Amino acid sequence: MSKIKMQNTTLNYVFDDFKKEQTLVFSNSLGTDLTMWDKQIELLGTAFNMLRYDTRGHGKSEGTEGEYSIEMLGNDVLDLLNYLKIEKVNFCGLSIGGLTGQWLGIHAPERLNKLILCNTAVKIGNNEGWNTRIETVQKNGLDSIVSGTQERWFTPEFVIENKAEVDSVLSTFVQTPLEGYISCCAAVRDADFTNEVSKISVPTLIISGTEDLVTTVKDGDFLMEKIPNSILAALKTAHISNIEKADDFTKLLIEFIKN
Repeated sequence: MSKIKMQNTTLNYVFDDFKKEQTLVFSNSLGTDLTMWDKQIELLGTAFNMLRYDTRGHGKSEGTEGEYSIEMLGNDVLDLLNYLKIEKVNFCGLSIGGLTGQWLGIHAPERLNKLILCNTAVKIGNNEGWNTRIETVQKNGLDSIVSGTQERWFTPEFVIENKAEVDSVLSTFVQTPLEGYISCCAAVRDADFTNEVSKISVPTLIISGTEDLVTTVKDGDFLMEKIPNSILAALKTAHISNIEKADDFTKLLIEFIKN
């Protein structure tokens, strides 16, 4: 793992440079870190150069005071690419990572070859729900919402059959720095790309989970309707589709990027 100093934070990243023509960037979901993509790294082998990073305030990336915005998180990605001297990438983001991907597609299309938006929406949830969550974790910590997080993230069948893996992901969740989590909750709360998403011009793959109650297939359909050059794939998963159906998810990425 490596770190870069930015204007007001330090970003933790792992760059697997296999000297391939194309680089694939992974952007993690709220309450996780770059290890959420471990199954993709294992399955992708050396198909692409792979760049993973911890979203600001998550994992080993430093947090900053105050609420974040998706614009701030998008500019973190651009700063990282500039630091590594990577001109264009394929970008894959899940949930808040998918919001970051939408911002990049709208505001920095010249840096993207292809875009993968996973388990995300033009607007995720509503302001009241996010404010309630922020208030809850401020008072009681992340431990207080672990059971609800498990229910949102994984189907009951996956939890039963993969308890150790689920426990590991949830362990990372409760270790997320509280202020970083809250600041990112504010970024998700305030993000709404309803009127801008149609500006995305790069080829886009949308991945939805049929059992995802957070960002539904209907949300994925809306993205596909609004983004001109896009396709939608639905997997039988809840919110963290890349872990629950790792093989199917990774195959979708490879086919989409290589075609």
